[in-house]
Amino acid sequence: MYKGDYKVPKNFGHFLVSKHNYTSTQFTSFLLTGVPGLEDFQIWISIPFSFMYLLAVIGNGLVIAVVARDRSLHEPMYLFLTMLALNDVLLCTVTVPKMLLIFWQGPSLSTFAACLTQMFFVHALFLSESAILLAMAFDRYVAICAPLHYATLLTGSLIGKVGLALVARSVVVVIPGVLLILRLHFCRSNVIHHTYCENMGIAKLACNSFTLNSIYGLTAALLTTGLDCILISLSYWLILRTVFQLPSREARKKAFGTCGAHICVILIFYTLAFFSFFTHRFGHHVPRHALILLANLYLLVPPTMNPIVYGVKTKEIRIRVLALGT
Repeated sequence: MYKGDYKVPKNFGHFLVSKHNYTSTQFTSFLLTGVPGLEDFQIWISIPFSFMYLLAVIGNGLVIAVVARDRSLHEPMYLFLTMLALNDVLLCTVTVPKMLLIFWQGPSLSTFAACLTQMFFVHALFLSESAILLAMAFDRYVAICAPLHYATLLTGSLIGKVGLALVARSVVVVIPGVLLILRLHFCRSNVIHHTYCENMGIAKLACNSFTLNSIYGLTAALLTTGLDCILISLSYWLILRTVFQLPSREARKKAFGTCGAHICVILIFYTLAFFSFFTHRFGHHVPRHALILLANLYLLVPPTMNPIVYGVKTKEIRIRVLALGT
């Protein structure tokens, strides 16, 4: 078990460079230390995290398998759900295995390229998760507010294009963040007090100014995840207005039933994401270990809960998952 503070060995993970008659250290690797202040308890923290990761992989894998094998579920709602399940598996797999390795064996060295790669996928998959939730909100909007046009609007071709568009958006938004990291010079320390590589965690180690990185990260978050949240809220305001105009109580109940699971998933994702986002920027008195744990939970809890929510709330998914065991 890892205990105490970790000291970076001399000449470990860096090389010397000369520029303008002075010598400095340019680090080629980063050291991820885990949760600062809770080093003696990380082996215990790994137990619930391992359980949640296992649930996320199995649960989302079952959703993907059920939709893939049953052609009657090849409808827009379930195809978007499959996209969400695949994105969830990738999102937690990018971070959790490395995190558990740190919890079990202590600080783990990651090359500069590997750290940037992890950073890219963490942020890109997080953005695509938000975009998929927006696409699912649009699907529910059309199904309830314009049911006669549902089949003609949400075709298989359109869904494929939406899938490509959300991947493209994530890549286009995240790549400038990676390029801004490449312009930084790292010479003070290569120790990241975190369980995974993320944009500002890397940028704050730079010797030169990272103000541009901070501005771009905040702007990108507001124009993507923030805008997605606003559009989802608008979609559900229009849905609610339509539902309350339905003539019968049974029709209103059915309409709410089709949206229940999606609303739960949205609340879980955005509540954790925005709470973590604002706590990191404005919660200056929040202990660092609480911030790191929160940063891990907002990437792990939604992938764990999403298949459970859809399994409980969606009859078609629940019946077919139970049928797999018979």
